[in-house]
Amino acid sequence: MSRFSKSVLSVVMILFFAVPAFGQNFRVVGSWSFLTHHKNIEGPFWSGGLAEKSNGELTSEVVSTLGQINVTGVGLLRQMDSGIFDVGHTLTNYIVSDCPELAGLDMPALSWDLETAREVVRAYTPVMEEAFMRCFNVKLLGVTPYPAQMVFSKVPITKLADLKGKKVRGSGWTTAAFLDALGATGVTTEFAEVVQALNRGVIDAAIAGSLPGYNAGWGEVTEYLQPIPVGGWALMVAVMNIDSWNGLGSKSQEKFMALYNENVIDPAWAGAKAGTIKGVEILTATGEHQDVQPQMKLVPVSDEDVELSKKLLQDYVLPKYATQVGPEATKRWNETIGKVVGLQAVAK
Repeated sequence: MSRFSKSVLSVVMILFFAVPAFGQNFRVVGSWSFLTHHKNIEGPFWSGGLAEKSNGELTSEVVSTLGQINVTGVGLLRQMDSGIFDVGHTLTNYIVSDCPELAGLDMPALSWDLETAREVVRAYTPVMEEAFMRCFNVKLLGVTPYPAQMVFSKVPITKLADLKGKKVRGSGWTTAAFLDALGATGVTTEFAEVVQALNRGVIDAAIAGSLPGYNAGWGEVTEYLQPIPVGGWALMVAVMNIDSWNGLGSKSQEKFMALYNENVIDPAWAGAKAGTIKGVEILTATGEHQDVQPQMKLVPVSDEDVELSKKLLQDYVLPKYATQVGPEATKRWNETIGKVVGLQAVAK
């Protein structure tokens, strides 16, 4: 292809994505296409489900995903604000650099089960809605979880404290703060690069969801699995360009949210619970998957592990969060999430 042809093609693609959507057809950047959430829930909804269930009143198309597009997090939301896309998905951990208050949603050892995690999301939703408008000028559509973010270790461990002195891949600065308090070294590594990093000895362990870790082949390069949610639940947010949202009108907004909650939010929360269990069982050949060859040894979560996690959250992570976000944001956290989990963030 000539240089001129490449230039013309680039201009055409820019115009295609930059032209505002007509009517009520949404251009969507989905989450990671190779993970179960997108394959089974999110993708089908945006790729025909919305149109079918709204009788053609609302339509959408997945024009890219986080595994295909060259920007994630803040960059994606900035492009949405420019009208390039109507709907985008990203992890809260990817955008806290420009909106630190959002780091309060999914802290290590904050929500020990999905029921608590969902209560946390409900309580914090008004705060998040305001934060997304203020920081990115987008409408928050909803929050969905991945399976519990647990410890995959290449080196022998019998308890959480054994990670002291080890290099551990985590996601987000609150997880990094937790690992620092534990005496480990937090290492930032892209999900797709973790297997290589483990093989090369760049990291000793990594934190991720049980089923995503299995699907990515982590069980082939690590040996010990401790199912303790020290990485939270990798909460994914879906947001919409505010002009696209306002253009719907109140009746269509209500209809859309009802369909979205029924076909994406509720199934995603149910799927994360099942995915957490399935991932652990397949990796360790336990439960309903005892007939498979075990890839990893299950490290039980003891009362000592739980108490240590809670102490690190209360004494180190929460004070650091309060210092980072300031008194007003800390007050909002204490009055919402703090009441759900029975904790208070106080700067030191």
